[in-house]
Amino acid sequence: MAKSRPKNSRQAVKKSRRATPRGAGAASRAQTRPAKSTAGKKGKWVYAFGGGKAAGRPGMRNLLGGKGAGLAEMAQLGLPVPPGFTITTEVCAHFYGHGKAYPKELKAQVETALAEIGRITGKKFGDGQNPLLVSVRSGARASMPGMMDTVLNLGLNDVTVAALAAKSGDPRFAYDSYRRFITMYSDVVLGIGHHHFEEILDEHKDRNGYTLDTDLDAADWEQLVARYKARVEEEGGKPFPQDPHAQLWGAVGAVFSSWMNQRAITYRRLNAIPESWGTAVNVQAMVFGNMGETSATGVAFTRNPSTGEKKLYGEFLINAQGEDVVAGIRTPQEITEEARKEAGSKKPSMEAALPLAFAELKRIHVALEKHYRDMQDLEFTVEQGKLWMLQTRNGKRTAKAALRIAVELAQEKLISREEAVTRIDPGALDQLLHPTIDPDAERKVIGTGLPASPGAACGEIVFSSEDAELLKSQGHKVILVRVETSPEDIHGMHAAEGILTTRGGMTSHAAVVARGMGKPCVTGAGALRVDYRAQTMTAGGTTLKKGDTLTIDGSSGQVLAGKVAMRQPELAGEFGTLMKWADAVRKLKVRANADTPADARAAIKFGAEGIGLCRTEHMFFEEDRIRAVREMILAEDEKARRAALAKLLPMQRADFVELFKIMGGLPVTIRLLDPPLHEFLPHTEEEIAEVAQAMGADPKKLADRARELHEFNPMLGFRGCRLAIAYPEIAEMQARAIFEAAVEAGRATGTRVAPEIMVPLIASKAEFDLVKERIDAMAETVAAETKSSVKYQVGTMIELPRAALKAGEIAATAEFFSFGTNDLTQTAFGISRDDAASFLGIYTSKGILPADPFVSIDREGVGELVRIAAERGRKVRPKLKLGICGEHGGDPASVTFCHEIGLDYVSCSPFRVPIARLAAAQAAVGKSASSTV
Repeated sequence: MAKSRPKNSRQAVKKSRRATPRGAGAASRAQTRPAKSTAGKKGKWVYAFGGGKAAGRPGMRNLLGGKGAGLAEMAQLGLPVPPGFTITTEVCAHFYGHGKAYPKELKAQVETALAEIGRITGKKFGDGQNPLLVSVRSGARASMPGMMDTVLNLGLNDVTVAALAAKSGDPRFAYDSYRRFITMYSDVVLGIGHHHFEEILDEHKDRNGYTLDTDLDAADWEQLVARYKARVEEEGGKPFPQDPHAQLWGAVGAVFSSWMNQRAITYRRLNAIPESWGTAVNVQAMVFGNMGETSATGVAFTRNPSTGEKKLYGEFLINAQGEDVVAGIRTPQEITEEARKEAGSKKPSMEAALPLAFAELKRIHVALEKHYRDMQDLEFTVEQGKLWMLQTRNGKRTAKAALRIAVELAQEKLISREEAVTRIDPGALDQLLHPTIDPDAERKVIGTGLPASPGAACGEIVFSSEDAELLKSQGHKVILVRVETSPEDIHGMHAAEGILTTRGGMTSHAAVVARGMGKPCVTGAGALRVDYRAQTMTAGGTTLKKGDTLTIDGSSGQVLAGKVAMRQPELAGEFGTLMKWADAVRKLKVRANADTPADARAAIKFGAEGIGLCRTEHMFFEEDRIRAVREMILAEDEKARRAALAKLLPMQRADFVELFKIMGGLPVTIRLLDPPLHEFLPHTEEEIAEVAQAMGADPKKLADRARELHEFNPMLGFRGCRLAIAYPEIAEMQARAIFEAAVEAGRATGTRVAPEIMVPLIASKAEFDLVKERIDAMAETVAAETKSSVKYQVGTMIELPRAALKAGEIAATAEFFSFGTNDLTQTAFGISRDDAASFLGIYTSKGILPADPFVSIDREGVGELVRIAAERGRKVRPKLKLGICGEHGGDPASVTFCHEIGLDYVSCSPFRVPIARLAAAQAAVGKSASSTV
């Protein structure tokens, strides 16, 4: 259990809340960049639902948001949905586009919709005898769990609470609902944080010897309501609002304002959700899960969101409201008896405690999954035995679960194989490539929680999101340890390798967000004691402090001291099935960037169809080779250089032989030496002296040569084809090694090897032709010596704007183009990727660039150069082979672009090959980077 929060931390929280308050009360201090406004259809801003009908239609998700569209559709399906109405996303656009003012027709439309809810329920909003209470919730078109604000029990005041008590015959329920409303409304709308009310509640419980909130009776809650209202007036300078209509408009404004709160902005940035989409607001008649032992609230998934298993999965709480389940205030109970037994819980399942409501939920979850043809995330409330559905949406899930669900839905004939391919975000496959704990490794288990998000992670312990982000920026790997996370922790969760919380269940904030991010997560590790003030955590008799190493296993829920050995995952089962379906529809080939035999084996394992980039310089840095390279650089004439290169030849040849054997006849593109020569030389005096001694060289001569080769801007200096033109013997040695290796590997395997030799950094046809002439001459020489000819191609990297523009001329002799989009981006933008991090984040946050151009290709600039080069090259050589070999080859959006302009292949790092394969398939079926993960 966590230590109780020290008093001085309450002051810190108070200060933090005031510095960054939430809701409409803080709207004037929040970022408020307006979305573009579009008029509602014929001035219609409100869409009602309930009573078995709805004004909204399927397909109106952009207008009604995901929650609103789901409620409308459930109402039309005849499911038990509390009546309500949705204020559209177009009102959000108007709100930000008109100085936070509403359309003139909105108020009347809201009043009409409120009256209709009253008609259906038999209640009246603000009535002193039979009051209608409502919830006010956000609902963007993309799911953003916990990022925006919600208010429940709206409409309660000093008069209606007495009416609710009389009508229900349960004063405790009425005043419990009122205190919840005051807390939520004050936090969300008035900017008066939760901690003020937690402090009052904790003091009251301590003074009266209470442990749980359920220990308090009606008189307790009535006393606390009075104290809560007093604190509101003390902090805000005004009494708590009593007019239900004023309450409603305050909450609506707060929800729209929460679209621009910092955590929502961060979530949108991390998930590529456009700011212009805006959010809808859903106003719905309240149903109460806190009306005693026959009432409950819960969250359910139609399949397991961690594994994909086809079983009803979720949690519920008896005598509670919705926020209790996800907030971790009480430990939730399992929905099914089977899950309860697996968890070893002694608390009754919903199946046992509320059998009729459970049977109805079971019926509805099957119907909804069949209707939506996807796994659904459901929110429900049971009010005095009757089940009410509050939400359905496509559920967040891990990549592992997404694969299983997509494949099984296709096998169940609910979706096609092509649609199954589009159901997975290619980038989310990274989750499957995370290491897991080696089953043979020694484990020092110090605690156990819930396996909230699979995979294992190891890092230094941090107790705050700020520390997580700071240490991540300094190159550290961290585990974020919290009592519980909140939406304000989004940046720290993103920075961390994994998340550990002592509270919360499988549907808590930490669990849902971690699964969406693909981060390992363990929640509800209740035996752990976290002390924020001392910056320590204690478990199993072990105390660990900030900076100590911790390992978590999100698949088993184990928490382990120290660093534990990991094992790479094996990709099989549903992964293999889905990738076969993807390969059947994609047009783009996928190769890997591989410089070593280990890289090549990994490439084959992940389904690469060749090597698109082998960087030969990476072979030179091994200790037994670097000396020969340095001898070549220090040589004073061609004869001495050739002597040094002769030492490198057998090493280089052996490397290529092994690569060709591993690839088994698949294409291998080998780039000639590219980097500046000074990169191979030592730089400090100490390093120079050490290297000179090892080489038997004069330290002064070595230092002088290093100075000669130093360049102010080596990226644009003496490198690439310029080396091959100045020192043709280097290109000749590499060409000889390639051709001799091709002959040797071909004879050894019986498979014909057809290497592709790539000349880097070409700016003109003349440069290319000079180097190609040397390569062709060496091919003839080796053929004569070995009595065996090699079928090969010579092409170039297009990585300079001039080369792209002159592609038609270059294609007259070049047999293939490979776009080096890393350098092409640098030269097109005039920025160094090594130095751009200091300002690219600013550029993307200000909307100057839609994304980091080194991560996702700049379609309008760099992409246009690629398009021009492709068109001009193929005009001269119609069958010109085209590919890209920069890091963009593993970016789903960039892969889609490559498909659109007709490239033949993309090449990326081996571990991103599955991502590229899936992205290429989605591009072929007309959907890029799609996800329900």
